[in-house]
Amino acid sequence: METWYYTVVSIDGDYANLKKTDIDSDELKLVARALLPADIEEGTNLKYELMQYFIV
Repeated sequence: METWYYTVVSIDGDYANLKKTDIDSDELKLVARALLPADIEEGTNLKYELMQYFIV
């Protein structure tokens, strides 16, 4: 089981751009908001585990 950590960088309509925070990377991951917790906003820290995102 792997766990990854992200920060919500921006929200654009039905999608959010996530930046991985557990490694040094500038790449953004585009994720549908339907897959994320409903109450996210820019700057929210997330944990991805077992194919689900959770607010940390």
